[in-house]
Formats: sequence, C-alpha cells, structure tokens
Amino acid sequence: MPTIRKLNASDAGFDETLEELLAWDSVSDDAVFNTVMDILANVKSRGDEAVVEFSNRFDRLQAKGMQELEVPVSRLQQALKSISEEHRAALQLAADRIKQYADHQKMESWSYTEDDGTLLGQQVTALDRVGLYVPGGKAAYPSSVLMNAIPAKVAGVEELVMVVPTPDGEINELVFAAACIAGVDRVFTIGGAQAVAALAYGTETIPQVDKIVGPGNIYVATAKRMVFGTVGIDMIAGPSEILVVCDGKTDPDWIAMDLFSQAEHDEDAQAILISPDADFIAQVEASIKRLIPEMERADIIKQSLQGRGAMIQVADMDAAVELVNRIAPEHLELSIDDPQAMATRIRHAGAIFMGRYTAEALGDYCAGPNHVLPTSRTARFSSPLGVYDFQKRSSLIMCSAEGSSVLGKTASTLARGEGLTAHARSAEYRIKPK
Repeated sequence: MPTIRKLNASDAGFDETLEELLAWDSVSDDAVFNTVMDILANVKSRGDEAVVEFSNRFDRLQAKGMQELEVPVSRLQQALKSISEEHRAALQLAADRIKQYADHQKMESWSYTEDDGTLLGQQVTALDRVGLYVPGGKAAYPSSVLMNAIPAKVAGVEELVMVVPTPDGEINELVFAAACIAGVDRVFTIGGAQAVAALAYGTETIPQVDKIVGPGNIYVATAKRMVFGTVGIDMIAGPSEILVVCDGKTDPDWIAMDLFSQAEHDEDAQAILISPDADFIAQVEASIKRLIPEMERADIIKQSLQGRGAMIQVADMDAAVELVNRIAPEHLELSIDDPQAMATRIRHAGAIFMGRYTAEALGDYCAGPNHVLPTSRTARFSSPLGVYDFQKRSSLIMCSAEGSSVLGKTASTLARGEGLTAHARSAEYRIKPK
C-alpha cells in the first residue's frame, strides 16, 4: 500500500519540506537537448524528407512520403461515424459546452475619440494558422483535441493543423472523431520533436503556423521551448496536480478518488489534501488503502502518492487559504460548506472546483472551462488556455491635426531628452506654427 506523507503546517521545518515537495524541474538533460536540437536542424534544412525519416525511425512506420502521413478530412468524418453512439454523443456534448464557455471569452475591438478628434483604440484579430499537438498511440486524449481546437475556432483562426503520432500505425478513432467535431482543417500522423519542427518552420507539405499548442512528452516540450520566438507556444506544462481543501464533512472515499484522478496520470503527478481535521485525514488515508487495489493504474497511483503526494493538517481554513495561494495549484477543489466565499480569497489557481459535488474530473472533460491549465506553481502568473490565446491585439492611433500639434510638443521634449533627434523632428514637423 502507498505511504503518503502526512504533514502539519505548524511543525518545525514544514516550509522546507513543502518546498521540496513542490519542486519540479522540467529542464531537459543534455541527451534530450542534443537530440531535439539535431531533429530541429534537420527538419528546418531538409523539410518533408527529414519528417518522414524521423517518423519512420521513432514511430516504427514505413512511410515513403508525406502523402502517406496526411489524413484526409473524409477519414475524420469516417471516424466520427464509426464510433459508438454513446461516444459520439459524449464528444458532441463536451464540444458544445466548451464552445459555449469559449464564446464568453472572445475579445472585441474598441476605440474612443478625444475632444480634438484624435482616435485611440485596440484592434483584435485572430491568428492566421495554429498547430495543435495531440499525444497519440495508447496515450490518446480526444478531450485535448476539443479543449485546444474549439477556442482557436471561436477566436477565428482560419486554419488549424493537427499533428498526432501513430506509433506502430496505431490510430485512435476517438481522436480523429474529436478532430472532425472541432473543425480541424488538416491532420498529419507525425509526432515528437519532428512534428513541432515541421509546424514551426514549415516544410514542402506542412504549412508554417503562428502558434503551437498542446501537450507532449519531454522531447515535445523541449522542442516547443526551442522554437519559441519563431512561433508562439501555449506553455511548458509539468505533471498534473490536484489540491483538495476539505473541512472533514465530505465522504472520504470521494476525496480519495479525487486524489487518484490526477495521480493516475503519471508517477510525477501530484495530489495533496489540506484539512484542519486530523481524524478526517486518517479516514481519507484509510479510503486510499482500501480503494487503490481496485484501480487499473494502481502502480502509477502508488508511485505518485508516495513520491509527491501529501496530506497536510492546518490550524483552520484561514491557514488553508494561505497555503493554497502559496502552492498555486493547477486544479483546486474546495470541498467545503461555502466554497464561493473562499474562492474570492484564492489568488493563485488554474481552475477552482467549488463544492462537494464538483469533481475535478468534470473539468477535464465536459464542464466547459478549458482543461489546459498552468502547472508547477505557474498559476501565480499565468492562466488557463482560452480564446484570448488565439487572438492578438493591435493598438490604434489616429491623430487629428490639432492633436498631433499638442502631442508633438511633448514627444519632442521627451525625444530630445533621450538624444533621439530624428524622433523629435518627426514630431515637430507636425506642430502648428504659432
């Protein structure tokens, strides 16, 4: 049975122990870095040829050209028809809810005109083309397709290019079906750093994109980090996390399973419970030991809980709030009587699940808000993926003759103060003579 550490926030040395528990280093080692750098250089210089070569090598394929690695839209439509009615209905419901939520996020252009006729404003436009990376093979996530593609389409992105590896030719029909529902425009069965390189630099067949989104392994994450600047990226995500705050009144089995729901992702995932009730913590620990044998991914859950999990006793709910803001979790469950009141005090969290009936798993699939969230304490300064990630803003400035004359005097003064004479004279030309 897993031994999940139990901590008390009032104990000496708690701060140091917590820092060690939360620490996560996503930096690649030299071998990964050098491999990815070689792949990027090859794809940049050799295009399709390199993509086919690396795909055959790493995914054990036998493709003779890129034409074998592009999936026609008709194949996506076929996948949607072939899956069960239950799966089709679930995907469609999830897609509808994600779109409904995303519709509320769309930014609009605005402007205002000053008394002298000068116009100032902001013009919002969508990115032209976005690349979506989707894990493939056995670790296939159709929900990720919906969560990444639908906000892009709501934003107005004209072309969405999806890449998904098919190791040993293994295709996940649900991923293809989700791509069909989400309106993905082109799909290529490629993955790894070579797919990121193809999207970032473009090849003879694969068009260059403006931004790459979507999760992947360490090679994908490293490649995204390296191509940033050539293209935009969503984030460099670490392992999944859940932090549950409970007052001791929720069924301990529910809480144990909520912790499992993220621990089962991988051995490095993190599941933490915070409660002022020591007896309840003991009850949850008992539930964990009793329920874990039922889990298909029991070994992964055990390693996750033992390696990075914790149950932390705090003095009261005020202390719980303080600790939450310090941890800045990806997923936060407030399993308490008045979660909305506590939520107003939470400054740092990717997504907040309020109340005893709101399982984090609902957010992963169909609640509506995006499941692409900041990890590794980056919720301190970043936000969930949304429509705004696929839109950009241009400032609008149009001076009237009078406004240009007035502003020109200020600009001239500041420019000459900085020693930039051309700036000053450019502004001065437009100043009305006295």
